[in-house]
Amino acid sequence: MSAPEPNSAASAASAESGGRTLLVAFMVCLVCSAVVASAAVLLRPIQESNQKADRIRHIIEVSGLLEEGLTTEQAVERIEARLVELATGDEVDVMDPKAFNIARAGKDHTISTALARREDVAQIGREPHYLPVYRIVGDNGELKIVILPVYGYGLWSTMYGFLALEGDLRTVQGLRFYQHAETPGLGGEIDNPRWRAQWEGKVLFDDEWSVQVELVRGSIESSMPEARHQVDALAGATITSRGVENLLKFWLSDKGYGPYLSRLRHERN
Repeated sequence: MSAPEPNSAASAASAESGGRTLLVAFMVCLVCSAVVASAAVLLRPIQESNQKADRIRHIIEVSGLLEEGLTTEQAVERIEARLVELATGDEVDVMDPKAFNIARAGKDHTISTALARREDVAQIGREPHYLPVYRIVGDNGELKIVILPVYGYGLWSTMYGFLALEGDLRTVQGLRFYQHAETPGLGGEIDNPRWRAQWEGKVLFDDEWSVQVELVRGSIESSMPEARHQVDALAGATITSRGVENLLKFWLSDKGYGPYLSRLRHERN
């Protein structure tokens, strides 16, 4: 039997070496994938807990309770969480409002409804049947603040926030966004305290309870009647500004919290 030719032996060794390299690379990728997947599963409860704590922090801040000298713990005790059926405006007990995940609910076809394009001004795609609301009641039982979760699409992302209304249900106590991916320095200025401060005291309904809110470019003439419904738009962020305006118009309308706010007004009277 003749000995294998040198070139054949070298080719076989090269092929074997290449196969081992691919096998090692595959095993490394498999182990790394398993580690990443395990870490994601193990860290998910911690991430969700941190996200929940961050939302609570924003609810407290937008409520104005800290400005009254209350501690965070005292403020939490003052805030009542309720779950509202949007179509009727009724408070329901079908699930825990404190554990309600708004983003997840909007994707769950069993508890959300697809919106037609003409009515989906906030560009959320689907609307949950239920949403949590947060109420602050005075010592005499009178409603002082109601905090409504609001969200809608801006330029690059869905912007999630909280709108706090005073007891008259038309005047803004505060507006704050806790999650978005808008452009830093432009649309991201919705986080700017100076811009947020403009919302305080603005009136979002006219005397007939029609939604009135507008983000305007340029200066606002304070002497004009419509000034109480207007806020300066974000400089260089037209689409984000329009997104904020549209999401407020949607959630304050009959498609959003309109039935709930109407029920609160009748209870107050």
